[in-house]
Amino acid sequence: MTDIFGIPIQALLGQLLLGLVNGSFYAMLSLGLAVIFGLLNVINFAHGALYMLGAFLAWMGLAYLGLNYWVMLILAPLVVGLFGIIIERLLLRHLYKLDHLYGLLLTFGLTLLIEGVFRSVYGVSGQPYPTPELLRGATNLGFMILPIYRGWVVVASLVVCLVTWFVIERTRLGALLRAGTENPRLVEAFGVNVPRMITLTYGFGVALAGFAGVLAAPVLQISPLMGSNLIIVVFAVVVIGGMGSIMGAILTGLGLGVIEGLTKVFWPEASSTVVFIIMAIVLLLRPAGLFGKEK
Repeated sequence: MTDIFGIPIQALLGQLLLGLVNGSFYAMLSLGLAVIFGLLNVINFAHGALYMLGAFLAWMGLAYLGLNYWVMLILAPLVVGLFGIIIERLLLRHLYKLDHLYGLLLTFGLTLLIEGVFRSVYGVSGQPYPTPELLRGATNLGFMILPIYRGWVVVASLVVCLVTWFVIERTRLGALLRAGTENPRLVEAFGVNVPRMITLTYGFGVALAGFAGVLAAPVLQISPLMGSNLIIVVFAVVVIGGMGSIMGAILTGLGLGVIEGLTKVFWPEASSTVVFIIMAIVLLLRPAGLFGKEK
């Protein structure tokens, strides 16, 4: 096996795969944030806690009810989305006309509340979640060994991200969503229930976080802190891609995951800060983000 800069090619490809898996989670979570901010103008700091909630729901479904991974992959996002709808109807709806800071503070408080509940019940030690039997093992691609589950994570994330982008950017429903945020009175004149549409949009955005949490359950140790450890990086991804940009969130999340993986190979000490270094450079050169619209 040949080397690149003294590093075995198999080790390099392994880190690239790991970076792509992390990038898939970044893309899924930043996509949900971009949808919520782009269509509702809310900075949803609770996204990490809802990602954690999705993972815990998968674990609880298996531990308490015997529901397998595939059932929870559908059920957990629905439950998280329903929880998000309750949050929007009871709390966020009253803040839309106020400064973004109020929504940020409210969702930050919700994060502390949700994490505190799970810490008090389960502690901070991680809970293991078994890989589904159908996706266990690995396959030899000739140039590297590919764990089947990690490949599934990348494929599932890409499919969900691209379908979401298509619905929002290329369908009549997406056009109504965008129009409803810019001129709600005009859209309501055509018989569209804009408040209900906004509620369902927030529910869908947080359901994406729940879906990512279920995908992450067999890869990571499920703990109440798993969301808070990730959300700062995800916010950096959203800023780099451009606040509210759907395609920017997807491409930037995947790209930064790969860059982070390569940094772990060539400069391990910088792997935890490379995303923030890139964010600082992007903000200096293009404050609206790589895919954001300059005002």
